[in-house]
Amino acid sequence: MTAIEKEDLDYQYSPSRWSHRFDAEAVVQDHVRVVQTETDKARAQLQCELDVSYGDREGDKLDIYKPDNCRSDAPIFVYIHGGYWQFLSKDQSGFTAIPLTAAGVMVVAVGYDIAPKGTIDVMVDQVRRAVSFLSEKFPLSSGLYICGHSAGGHLGAMVLSSDWSKVRDGRVPAIKGAFLVSGVYDLTPLVKTYVNEPLKMTEEDARRNSPCLFSAAVVKNHPKCKVLVVFGEHDAPEFHRQSKEYTEQLKGLGMEVSCVEIPDTDHFNVVHNLAEEHYQLTKMVIVEMLSS
Repeated sequence: MTAIEKEDLDYQYSPSRWSHRFDAEAVVQDHVRVVQTETDKARAQLQCELDVSYGDREGDKLDIYKPDNCRSDAPIFVYIHGGYWQFLSKDQSGFTAIPLTAAGVMVVAVGYDIAPKGTIDVMVDQVRRAVSFLSEKFPLSSGLYICGHSAGGHLGAMVLSSDWSKVRDGRVPAIKGAFLVSGVYDLTPLVKTYVNEPLKMTEEDARRNSPCLFSAAVVKNHPKCKVLVVFGEHDAPEFHRQSKEYTEQLKGLGMEVSCVEIPDTDHFNVVHNLAEEHYQLTKMVIVEMLSS
C-alpha cells in the first residue's frame, strides 16, 4: 500500500472529517459534551443501578436506568457505545435514558475494556456476556433490543452472530430487535489505518471479528429479530457502503431488515440525538420496542 493509498483509507475511515456541522476536532468535542451532559442528567433524575458486574473482568460493568414503576416485562434497550474501540465508556452512555424510560423502556449502558487494555476478541466476548447476563437477570422482559453506535454497531452485530453455546450458560437470549447505527461490519480495511494502532489487529483478527462474514449465524440464532441499520447523511462514504452491504447480506438470508439514512446528521449526532424525544430515530426505536 502506497502512502497516498493509506492516507485516503485513513480519510475514508475518519468520520469526524466528514461532518457538515463542525471541523474534525470540534465535532468530537461536541459529541462528548452532549453524551456526558445527558448521561449526567439521566443519573440525577432517574432510578439507576450503576456499575453492575456482569463478569469477572474489571471492565465487566454495566449501568441500568429504570422507568418509574418499572414493569417486570419492560423491554430493555441495550446500548453499546462507540469510540473506535479506544475511546468513551458506559459513563457517557446513558444519554438515551430520559426519553426511553419515559416511554416505559429500561435502558442499559454496557461497559467493556477499550484498547489498548482490551483486544477486539476481548470486547466481543464482553458484550456477548453482558447480553447473556441481562437475559438471565430479567427473564420476564418482553425482549432485548441491541443498539450500538460506530464501534458499538460492530459489537452489536457480533452479538447477533454469537455462538451462544459458548457464552455463559449456553442459552440464546431473546433478542427481538437491533438498531445498528453507523457501524463497521467488515474490519479488514481498518487493519492498515490509524484506527488499528492501539488495537493491533492482524488480518486474521479482523476476519474473525467481521460481522459480514458471520451473517448466516444471525439467521440461525435470531431468525425473528428485526434489524434496523442506520447511518447519517453526512457519515463517511465507507460507512454508507458498509451499512448498505450488510443490510443486503441480511436481506438475502431472509432477515427482516431495513436501512435508513437520517437526513442532516453526521456520524455523531445521528446517535446522540437519541437524547431528544422528538428525534426521528428516537420515535422509531420507541414504536418498534412497544409494538413488537
